[in-house]
Amino acid sequence: MFHPPVSPEACPALVLNADYRPLSYYPLSLWSWQDTVKAVFLDRVNIISEYDKVVRSPTFEFRLPSVVCLKTYVKPSRNPAFTRFNVFLRDCFTCQYCGTRSDLTFDHVIPRSRGGQTTWENVVAACSPCNLKKGGAMPAEAGMHPSQKPYAPSLSDLHQNGRHFPPNYLHESWLDYLYWDTELEP
Repeated sequence: MFHPPVSPEACPALVLNADYRPLSYYPLSLWSWQDTVKAVFLDRVNIISEYDKVVRSPTFEFRLPSVVCLKTYVKPSRNPAFTRFNVFLRDCFTCQYCGTRSDLTFDHVIPRSRGGQTTWENVVAACSPCNLKKGGAMPAEAGMHPSQKPYAPSLSDLHQNGRHFPPNYLHESWLDYLYWDTELEP
């Protein structure tokens, strides 16, 4: 029976830390099937679950892992990096002035022209129209106040927010590991 080759995008593996939690939620900690197979052969991971797909060589057949767990615990960094993506994630990909989720950029609550700095505590996600409308004005002058006060998020804050934005592809074998600590419905 002919089996078409496995494409590089197909069959990513969910990567769990040694405590069986994903390394990150958003973006979800995924490895390509090639990187996963390499980690298996280097004895860096344990296979938790597998796909039905296999890869073959002339002398070997191997089912592709869908979930792997690192053998050595990787301590997450304590503070998330201050990046545009993490600002958007902290603010749930929502304009902090009007609530839209499109055409996002970021805004300095206290404008740089007024001494505002580019820090967690002064930058919020904003749509382009709101950013242009506010311009270089202070929030009170523009009558525009962010819906939440900007703050430096913890990794836990970003993980929690990331759970609200699942990736386009979720394999059924991943679900037990992605949402194991969410509250169950009665």
